[in-house]
Amino acid sequence: MKLYYYAFSGHKWGLDRVKRGVALIKALKDENIEVQLLLNDFRAGLVAKELGVGDSVTIETIMDVDVLAEDGDIVFIDTPEEDHGRIEKYSNRYKALFHIVDEDDTKSNFGEYVMSPNGELSSTIIDNIYFDILEKEDRAVFFLNDSDHSKTIIFQKDFFRDSNIELILGNYFFVKYEDDLAKFFKKLYEPEEYSDLIRTSKKVITASIQTALEARASEAKVLYISNGDETKDIIASLERLDIDVIDGFNQNNLSLWLNSNRKLNGKVTISAKEVAVKIKNKLNL
Repeated sequence: MKLYYYAFSGHKWGLDRVKRGVALIKALKDENIEVQLLLNDFRAGLVAKELGVGDSVTIETIMDVDVLAEDGDIVFIDTPEEDHGRIEKYSNRYKALFHIVDEDDTKSNFGEYVMSPNGELSSTIIDNIYFDILEKEDRAVFFLNDSDHSKTIIFQKDFFRDSNIELILGNYFFVKYEDDLAKFFKKLYEPEEYSDLIRTSKKVITASIQTALEARASEAKVLYISNGDETKDIIASLERLDIDVIDGFNQNNLSLWLNSNRKLNGKVTISAKEVAVKIKNKLNL
């Protein structure tokens, strides 16, 4: 019996699902459970390796999971793709199927385990390294996402004016894009510096759900910029963890947030380890 985790990725989508998958795979490994990571592109595999999962296999879509996974295996699916009946097929074929979703009201229709933002099995999965709290530097960093295919940062440049915010570049940013971005930011950091910066910055501004969670676990003050496409359950889970949420790139809201002295309410305690232990117990592994 083998375990597989399929995390959707791509230059238009970013790497949130990959980072979530890597966090869980590492936590399961700590429980002596090995999981094979399945991704959509080579670049995502390089990032996964940097984050601690060295071995991954590239497949095209959710339709190709069963090229590798065999009868009796255990499979995790984390993708926004249309499944074309694959959830039903995989639920019937494999010993267990875990479906990672963004809506709490998603039902298990075929016996699969549903992992949702506020469910018994949570899809809020944060790498254990972010709970190892480091000393903070007095800086505000912005991380949009690993992708900026539409050049959102350039179009929203006024949002950052006179703020002294420093920028973390994304893994899928266009070649030479940083030359344009350097005109609007105090300092730019390479994607390889991401984890250290998230863990050591006092303030983190982001449009990445996974980054918001990781920064909050690291005890940073976090501002999440909503694009309006998130589910109400995702937003509720962020607010429950004391992450501030604003609608879009509103400079006035940013200024108010940067100058606020509001104290954080407690610590985040939902780690990948907690989720991994629940999965292990459910499967009697």
